[in-house]
Amino acid sequence: MHAQFRLTHHAVERSRLRRIPAKAIHAALVFGKHRAIRGADVYTIGWRDVRLQARYGIDLSRWEGIEVVCAHDGQVLTVYRNKNPRALRDRLARHAA
Repeated sequence: MHAQFRLTHHAVERSRLRRIPAKAIHAALVFGKHRAIRGADVYTIGWRDVRLQARYGIDLSRWEGIEVVCAHDGQVLTVYRNKNPRALRDRLARHAA
């Protein structure tokens, strides 16, 4: 599905400045948890994903916390490291209440 991914100019700059390699982006798209948030598709490598893939010999530990934000057409809009994975969950829970 994501064998070939396209990055916007913004995503290229952000990944370069944040030192997030293309391999990490690809790993998030393939192994990360998917959520549809605020009109975008977000793929996150969380600690559960790291633990699950370790069972299969895949080491994602150095990319834990990577988040990839995509448009619905699959184009990568931005990438970043989420140091506090609870922040997003807490925000969603507050808005749902």
